[in-house]
Amino acid sequence: IEMSVTAGMVRDLRQRTSAGMMECKRALVESEGDIEKATELLRKKGAASAEKKAGRIAAEGKIVQRISADGKLGVVIEVNCETDFVAQADSFTAFADQIADYAAAQRPESVDRLLEGILKTGERVEDARHRLIGLIGENVSVRRFELVEIDEGRISGYLHGRKIGVLVAVQSGTKELGHDLAMHIAA
Repeated sequence: IEMSVTAGMVRDLRQRTSAGMMECKRALVESEGDIEKATELLRKKGAASAEKKAGRIAAEGKIVQRISADGKLGVVIEVNCETDFVAQADSFTAFADQIADYAAAQRPESVDRLLEGILKTGERVEDARHRLIGLIGENVSVRRFELVEIDEGRISGYLHGRKIGVLVAVQSGTKELGHDLAMHIAA
């Protein structure tokens, strides 16, 4: 006897996992309607999909930065994908922004520590990366990041498009001066 999967069940699973409609339906049928088991099945499939794509070159992407309101902490992160099209996608941008927020709040010491961190959504960064790979069908990597923290002065930054990011710490001067200096460094 095959379990009857409703559109509402598929919608709920899609909202929870961001997986495709047919993938959600297959997972629900396979798990006999158990949404928790279906979520776990999709997570495992996403990890397997990410494993297959891991060797592919991810040379596009974006630089994201965060600077604290008081200007004492700055973070710049490079997140890569395979194509320029995906680099502009809302899902990719949201992932990069979540990572930048996490790094600014938690100050991880390395990319490995960053990937083990827990986002505000309650999901591990690495699991969110795998889910995104399954969603967009491209390799995604968190290539590198820098965290700058100072006691005196202020940090300013500049992003040139999606590919160049600069943080500058200035001892005295305005936020605008720091921004202008960062812009010149980027040039």
